[in-house]
Amino acid sequence: MSEETILELVDVKKHYPVLGGVLRREVNSVKALDGVSLAIKRGECLGIVGESGCGKTTTAKAVIRLHDATSGAIFFLPKGQETPVDIALLSARQLKKKNLRHRLQMVFQDPTTSMNPRMLVKHIIAEPIIEGESLTSLELEDRVVTLLKLVGLDRSHLYRYPHEFSGGQRQRIAIARAIATNPECLVLDEPTSALDVSVQAQILNLLQGLRKKMGLTYLFVTHHLLVVKYMADRIAVMYLGKIVELATTETLFENTRHPYTWALLSGIPDTKPDKTRQRVLLKGDVPSPLDPPSGCRFHTRCPFAIATCLKTEPSLTDIGGGHMVACHRHGDTQALFRQYKDAT
Repeated sequence: MSEETILELVDVKKHYPVLGGVLRREVNSVKALDGVSLAIKRGECLGIVGESGCGKTTTAKAVIRLHDATSGAIFFLPKGQETPVDIALLSARQLKKKNLRHRLQMVFQDPTTSMNPRMLVKHIIAEPIIEGESLTSLELEDRVVTLLKLVGLDRSHLYRYPHEFSGGQRQRIAIARAIATNPECLVLDEPTSALDVSVQAQILNLLQGLRKKMGLTYLFVTHHLLVVKYMADRIAVMYLGKIVELATTETLFENTRHPYTWALLSGIPDTKPDKTRQRVLLKGDVPSPLDPPSGCRFHTRCPFAIATCLKTEPSLTDIGGGHMVACHRHGDTQALFRQYKDAT
């Protein structure tokens, strides 16, 4: 793990047991994550995209230890430390003792359900600060007001309850709570998907501004490709618990190599009225994570699958410039994409 890397996942797996029989023994498991490896550089925004159920949110929750990984390592390198900490091995008490909870924070998808409806905004934002610092009531209130101003609110919002705010304002409060402990890394789990389009733009601009002002690192989970294109420096594409492609945002959109990524990008509407983007319709449904297919997990829906895809699982390979692809035919996919378009 290099000094410029703040967070690294190494072969992380998360399997949820399925119990059955009279004795309620484990008979199977849902393989939500099945060997995810990626590294996030300090100060960058790494986006994770994919269909519902592919493991995006599970990855986010494993990183901040809301869910414990079944196996694998999650290395975190805080500022001022020379050696990374494997947070997957630490207990809740150790995480608090090492002050790692304060350095890794999360913004959830729905601010309505992530805030206590019986608490005032002042107390919601002050709660994580009190856990780590000893401040007088005046100092604490000034700190909370400063945080509110950072996210576009003010002192008049201190003594209100969450239900008195709009969706966009509630998300601003959630962001203020997340940055209250001066974290180094924020995990953002679809922070704009529950908001109107106009409000989405405001929240995204706010996040971009905070990232520059506070030197934050983002792990940005979303299903909206245009949002991740605007926010992320690099993008990881997930399918059925695994990363199938990882590249810089520009490379991913201009030089896609995995058929699944290609199909996802084809669904983006074209902004030019005189052009129509050719949509790639994948056949069949996403296989069950209870029993994923052998070989390449995408072969049951891939229009370019060959015999090798059915038997051998492709490894995530660097094809140059940090562009990682898990596809047996990555060298031919650009030509295959053109042939597909001509044929249809």
